[in-house]
Amino acid sequence: MSDFRTVTDDFAVSPQLGPAEVRAAAAQGYAMIINNRPNLEAPDQPMSAEIEAAALAAGLRYAFVPVVGRPTREQVQAVRAAAASANGKVLAFCRSGTRSIIAWAMGEIAAGTRTREEVARLSRQAGYDLTVIL
Repeated sequence: MSDFRTVTDDFAVSPQLGPAEVRAAAAQGYAMIINNRPNLEAPDQPMSAEIEAAALAAGLRYAFVPVVGRPTREQVQAVRAAAASANGKVLAFCRSGTRSIIAWAMGEIAAGTRTREEVARLSRQAGYDLTVIL
């Protein structure tokens, strides 16, 4: 069952995806999947290659930007660049969605696209309270 959490009209986050959720994302009009979960973080998680194959089979673009802990500046930039290249809605995921939304939030603030307050509000509406880290 999918748990896609809309942040903006063109960006959403999710806990761990499997092939079924990737197909659901395609059916819901997503254009790209961004995987922020490192391989082998947990023994039962799908590997990046499996998610990528499902994404490509469903006609989605795919980016693998693994994040451990808080996203680095380079990871934030990579997520932002991938999302900008998507030509449509983006779904980013990690174990819980938290690293994905933090990477998005940091990118929006760094680029001056949104204020900290707006990013905090959008994140909270998606179910993530980032006020402590923003």
